[in-house]
Amino acid sequence: MNVNPFDLLKNAQKIQEQMSGFQEKLGGISATGASGAGLVEIDINGKLEVLAVRIAPQAVEGGDLEMLQDLIMSAFTDGMAKVKEAISGEVGAMTGGINLPGFPGVM
Repeated sequence: MNVNPFDLLKNAQKIQEQMSGFQEKLGGISATGASGAGLVEIDINGKLEVLAVRIAPQAVEGGDLEMLQDLIMSAFTDGMAKVKEAISGEVGAMTGGINLPGFPGVM
Protein backbone atom coordinates (compact mmCIF):
# COMPACT_ATOMS: atom_id res chain seq x y z
CA MET A 1 0.00 0.00 0.00
CA ASN A 2 1.43 3.38 -1.03
CA VAL A 3 0.91 6.13 1.51
CA ASN A 4 1.41 9.75 0.52
CA PRO A 5 2.96 11.54 3.52
CA PHE A 6 1.27 14.81 2.49
CA ASP A 7 -2.14 13.14 2.72
CA LEU A 8 -1.21 11.93 6.18
CA LEU A 9 -0.24 15.47 7.25
CA LYS A 10 -3.54 16.86 5.95
CA ASN A 11 -5.36 14.35 8.09
CA ALA A 12 -3.10 14.70 11.15
CA GLN A 13 -5.53 16.80 13.15
CA LYS A 14 -8.39 14.44 12.39
CA ILE A 15 -6.26 11.47 13.43
CA GLN A 16 -5.23 13.27 16.64
CA GLU A 17 -8.88 13.85 17.53
CA GLN A 18 -9.68 10.23 16.80
CA MET A 19 -6.77 9.10 18.98
CA SER A 20 -8.13 11.10 21.91
CA GLY A 21 -11.51 9.45 21.49
CA PHE A 22 -9.83 6.10 21.06
CA GLN A 23 -8.22 6.34 24.49
CA GLU A 24 -11.72 6.54 25.93
CA LYS A 25 -12.85 3.55 23.86
CA LEU A 26 -10.10 1.31 25.23
CA GLY A 27 -12.00 0.72 28.46
CA GLY A 28 -14.98 -0.50 26.46
CA ILE A 29 -12.99 -3.06 24.48
CA SER A 30 -12.86 -6.40 26.24
CA ALA A 31 -12.16 -10.04 25.58
CA THR A 32 -12.19 -13.30 27.47
CA GLY A 33 -9.24 -15.64 27.32
CA ALA A 34 -9.88 -19.27 28.15
CA SER A 35 -7.91 -22.46 28.65
CA GLY A 36 -8.48 -26.05 29.65
CA ALA A 37 -11.82 -26.18 27.81
CA GLY A 38 -13.09 -23.30 29.93
CA LEU A 39 -11.64 -24.38 33.27
CA VAL A 40 -9.95 -21.00 33.52
CA GLU A 41 -11.29 -17.76 32.03
CA ILE A 42 -9.82 -14.27 32.28
CA ASP A 43 -11.53 -11.05 31.17
CA ILE A 44 -9.21 -8.27 29.95
CA ASN A 45 -10.10 -4.78 28.72
CA GLY A 46 -8.49 -2.59 26.07
CA LYS A 47 -6.43 -0.82 28.71
CA LEU A 48 -4.82 -4.25 29.31
CA GLU A 49 -6.36 -4.52 32.77
CA VAL A 50 -7.58 -7.85 34.12
CA LEU A 51 -11.26 -7.43 34.95
CA ALA A 52 -12.14 -10.91 36.21
CA VAL A 53 -10.67 -14.36 36.74
CA ARG A 54 -12.86 -17.45 36.89
CA ILE A 55 -11.47 -20.84 37.89
CA ALA A 56 -13.72 -23.87 37.79
CA PRO A 57 -13.58 -26.08 40.90
CA GLN A 58 -12.41 -29.01 38.76
CA ALA A 59 -9.20 -27.09 38.00
CA VAL A 60 -8.12 -27.25 41.65
CA GLU A 61 -9.55 -30.60 42.77
CA GLY A 62 -6.46 -32.64 41.95
CA GLY A 63 -4.14 -30.26 43.76
CA ASP A 64 -1.92 -29.96 40.68
CA LEU A 65 -0.64 -26.43 41.25
CA GLU A 66 1.66 -26.47 38.22
CA MET A 67 -1.23 -27.39 35.91
CA LEU A 68 -3.38 -24.59 37.36
CA GLN A 69 -0.57 -22.09 36.85
CA ASP A 70 -0.24 -23.21 33.23
CA LEU A 71 -3.99 -22.87 32.69
CA ILE A 72 -3.98 -19.33 34.12
CA MET A 73 -1.01 -18.31 31.99
CA SER A 74 -2.59 -19.79 28.87
CA ALA A 75 -5.95 -18.08 29.50
CA PHE A 76 -4.19 -14.75 30.08
CA THR A 77 -2.17 -15.10 26.87
CA ASP A 78 -5.32 -15.99 24.93
CA GLY A 79 -7.17 -12.97 26.33
CA MET A 80 -4.31 -10.60 25.57
CA ALA A 81 -4.12 -11.82 21.97
CA LYS A 82 -7.86 -11.24 21.54
CA VAL A 83 -7.70 -7.75 23.03
CA LYS A 84 -4.73 -6.81 20.85
CA GLU A 85 -6.61 -8.05 17.79
CA ALA A 86 -9.65 -5.94 18.74
CA ILE A 87 -7.44 -2.88 19.30
CA SER A 88 -5.71 -3.43 15.96
CA GLY A 89 -9.08 -3.56 14.25
CA GLU A 90 -10.17 -0.31 15.89
CA VAL A 91 -6.91 1.43 14.99
CA GLY A 92 -7.10 0.15 11.41
CA ALA A 93 -10.62 1.50 11.04
CA MET A 94 -9.59 4.81 12.55
CA THR A 95 -6.50 5.31 10.36
CA GLY A 96 -7.92 3.87 7.14
CA GLY A 97 -5.55 0.91 7.28
CA ILE A 98 -2.35 2.90 7.78
CA ASN A 99 0.09 0.91 9.90
CA LEU A 100 1.26 2.73 13.04
CA PRO A 101 4.31 0.81 14.26
CA GLY A 102 4.84 0.94 17.98
CA PHE A 103 1.27 1.96 18.75
CA PRO A 104 0.29 0.26 22.02
CA GLY A 105 -1.67 -2.91 21.45
CA VAL A 106 -1.00 -3.06 17.73
CA MET A 107 1.02 -5.93 16.43
